[in-house]
Amino acid sequence: MPRRKKDKEMPKEISLESLRPARGARRRKWRVGRGPGSGNGKTAGAGSKGQLSRAGFSRQRGFEGGQMPLHRRVPKRGFRNLFRKEYAVVNLDQLAAFQGEVTPDSLLVSGVIKNIRDGLVVLGRGEARPGLTIKAHRFSKQALEKIKAAGSTAEVLPIGSAG
Repeated sequence: MPRRKKDKEMPKEISLESLRPARGARRRKWRVGRGPGSGNGKTAGAGSKGQLSRAGFSRQRGFEGGQMPLHRRVPKRGFRNLFRKEYAVVNLDQLAAFQGEVTPDSLLVSGVIKNIRDGLVVLGRGEARPGLTIKAHRFSKQALEKIKAAGSTAEVLPIGSAG
């Protein structure tokens, strides 16, 4: 086995002129189709005949050689709404630790929600604390009833505002 060359010592001072890529990081381009002695001549690694060997061939995503592709074989169901709104969900029991005003930003800072997304929706699990002012983009009917019964107020924010 041939001996490996010793790595050159690191320069004492690092400067732009002394920077070099790591050993083996830069490899020469493999030249194909340059005669039988190269080991990759004649068909240049593309094989004989067929679609893959033709000039300019680029495989289409999902193409299976003429067989019906998987994305067309699998049945499709339902409807995917491209304009759907995804809300950050909070229940009333999660607001028990808050006092005064509860806004989407205060919930984000406290870690109750991770992302406001398209808005904040308050659902009715648990009981509302009295004296709260809850600002959100949407409220469920049950949440609104419980908030009003507890003597708190619910304020609907326009969609797109962080509150």
